[in-house]
Amino acid sequence: MNTFHIRLLQPSESPPMPLLLLADPSEKQVLSYFDRGECYVALLDGEIVGVSVLLQTEEQTIELMNVAVAEQCQGSGIGKKLILHALDTAKQKGFARMEVGTGNSSIGQLALYQKCGFRISAIDHDFFTRHYSEPIWENGIHCRDMIRLTAEL
Repeated sequence: MNTFHIRLLQPSESPPMPLLLLADPSEKQVLSYFDRGECYVALLDGEIVGVSVLLQTEEQTIELMNVAVAEQCQGSGIGKKLILHALDTAKQKGFARMEVGTGNSSIGQLALYQKCGFRISAIDHDFFTRHYSEPIWENGIHCRDMIRLTAEL
């Protein structure tokens, strides 16, 4: 029987960088928000198989900066559990809204966020071409624009 739970990453633990880089291929970008946010890890039978990072961006707003699931566990519902956990955590902390940004080429992620209650709120045109030195391709699509989504809590 598999045991699954989500918990806060402890200060004594190293960041799960390989997982964080699945969601954001720039280590520089990951490090720019990791230390300022709260990192949660999803454990399956004691092994870290997922990660999320929450960062307060405004008085009533928190952003889901990173959410990733180990490749061997993708499609099993862990990503959805991490997103719902993040929404619940933010609501318990008294935030009014949660934001998330993803690439225009991230078809599966766009669907998942909307299934979890997010709505498209803005497009940051050419975000990925401005902030990433190497082009990003996903699902055969050049990732150029950041699609911003918001959930009211």
